[in-house]
Amino acid sequence: MNEEQGMRFSRRLLPVAERLESVNRTVGLLVSWLALAMVLVTFVVVVLRYAFDSGSIALQESVTYMHAMLFMLGAAFTLQQNGHVRVDILYQRFSRRGRAWVDLLGTLLLLFPVSVFLLVASWDYVAESWAVLEGSREAGGIPGVWALKTLILLMPLLLLVQGLIWVLRNGLFLAGVEAALPEPGARLETDADG
Repeated sequence: MNEEQGMRFSRRLLPVAERLESVNRTVGLLVSWLALAMVLVTFVVVVLRYAFDSGSIALQESVTYMHAMLFMLGAAFTLQQNGHVRVDILYQRFSRRGRAWVDLLGTLLLLFPVSVFLLVASWDYVAESWAVLEGSREAGGIPGVWALKTLILLMPLLLLVQGLIWVLRNGLFLAGVEAALPEPGARLETDADG
């Protein structure tokens, strides 16, 4: 492949990475609102309990559902924004190219295998829940435990999408496409940033 063919190929791959990023960005921004919803629902539960001596199991369980959705569906967005905790003792001293290699190899050797393991290990567990349309064990609870358990599969799928984005971006950067990676320290622009 000559240089011109390589540039054409990379111009086709970068928009693919950008479209995939918009999926994780959209999911992340949508589920971020669940933090506010959790606070409001918890407030309602407390007011109902202490002011009106009333309660709702389904309302209480909804906080657990929102919490699970926030963290499991937001994990890939947090990864996209470099928001996960990591040890930067050596990484911060590397050049952009060195960081690209670390991110590429880390994605291929760690993120992909762990995500695939999560998918394979939890598939039967989630499938059994779907088979019986598992509901809450509590009377008056939410009848959608099967939907909650589906998050166990969605999280690694979204992480795999983010991993693919990183493989594309870091691979293109290492192949000489400077625009494939944002400047160091810059985070990817989100729709909320304007």
